[in-house]
Amino acid sequence: MNLRNVARRIRRNLAGSIAAGGAGAYTRRLLAETRFFSRNQKAQELPAIYDYWSNTYVRPQLEPFGFAHPEAMFLQYFEAAYHASTAAQRRFLSVGTGNCETEIRLARDLVLHGCREFVIDCLELNARLLASATEQAQAQGVAAHIRTVQCDFNKWQPTSTYDAVLANNSLHHVLNLEGLLGGIKSSLAPTGSFVTSDMIGRNGHMRWPEALAIVEEFWPELPKQYTYNHLLRRHEARYDNWDCSVGGFEGIRAQDILPLLIENFEFDLFVAFANVIDVFIDRPFGHNFQVGNAWDIDFIDRVAARDSDEILRGAIKPCHILAAMCNGRPAQKRMLPGLTPEFCVRSPDHPPVAHRERRGYG
Repeated sequence: MNLRNVARRIRRNLAGSIAAGGAGAYTRRLLAETRFFSRNQKAQELPAIYDYWSNTYVRPQLEPFGFAHPEAMFLQYFEAAYHASTAAQRRFLSVGTGNCETEIRLARDLVLHGCREFVIDCLELNARLLASATEQAQAQGVAAHIRTVQCDFNKWQPTSTYDAVLANNSLHHVLNLEGLLGGIKSSLAPTGSFVTSDMIGRNGHMRWPEALAIVEEFWPELPKQYTYNHLLRRHEARYDNWDCSVGGFEGIRAQDILPLLIENFEFDLFVAFANVIDVFIDRPFGHNFQVGNAWDIDFIDRVAARDSDEILRGAIKPCHILAAMCNGRPAQKRMLPGLTPEFCVRSPDHPPVAHRERRGYG
């Protein structure tokens, strides 16, 4: 696969989609996005079964890299960037911060680790969420380190050099990825890091056909009560491969994220994981599963094992990444065996081809 050709196709498709939708369609999506996150204060809460899965299957993959969860990774790279910088006042950026819960915890942890000369620019469109962030930063004693910036990140232009940049599950909301990533690249200090935790699957968080086929293998096993979609408020006798980008920006260009990251940055760290399992542990259906129920755990374990095996053999591609990137210095290139950034790209034009046989499952 020629990734430069993929990137050029992405740019052509972006130009076409903007031209077809027009300013009115963009404004409607923007309003829908703002309304959703203003009214859904618990929109980001994950089911308990997600915690079971992540602690059982993801955490062991992360711990050899020196952290157990994404926020610990953010702290690791921001602290390193703090000490690598020669600036008297370190300047950090976080893109799409919501109410800044992550950034406030990050600021608090940096201070506890002896890093006190810094400010985090928190870029967010929603004024209501930023107002809440200001109150919480004051209450947590880190107001001096949190600077809220109301801005549409599709139109953002950097005005500073940043010692580290964070995008915590925000890139999959961005339409103008080229502009945002270009701004991050141009403003990132050579000693700094661009850190992200995000989703890189099909646009709208749909399943590609090869992954959808596996979901449909498992779906008939579910009792009816397990097929209730808590977000769409309906039962699904057959799994509906729903496009979450309809109306708003959720997953609007998720499949373009990884090719553009490869084009713009080098990777100090790259950890990729999860595809099919998402359907069963995420917000729509994950609340149907109970950690204390043996059947539930057995089902999740079987799906997780199949998911991991299919990813490793190349039959399906991972939908999640944790990555730390750089620009202007040699990269450390720490990653899981075989799961390079290039291997994990799912071309929209060519289905993946498995490079080894599938294991047997009972």
